Amino acid sequence: MHIDGEIDPEAGWVMDFAAISEQVRPLIEQLDHRYLNDIPGLENPTSENLAKWIWQRLEAELPQLSAIHVAETCNSGCIYRGN
Repeated sequence: MHIDGEIDPEAGWVMDFAAISEQVRPLIEQLDHRYLNDIPGLENPTSENLAKWIWQRLEAELPQLSAIHVAETCNSGCIYRGN
């Protein structure tokens, strides 16, 4: 996952990773050790569809979200930037 924005001069970051983790944790719990084809919206769980599915569930809560990166292997995957 990638976020984009201005660096807060006092905090020194764009967004606290703990705040990001708080938003992402429910999705990870929904996906982890599951047969993805059984999850509504992921009947065809390609990297591209998974990245879009994650984006759609995070974009409202993380307005600084700029990309979702899903890796299948060290050499293949996709980056989804919305729309």
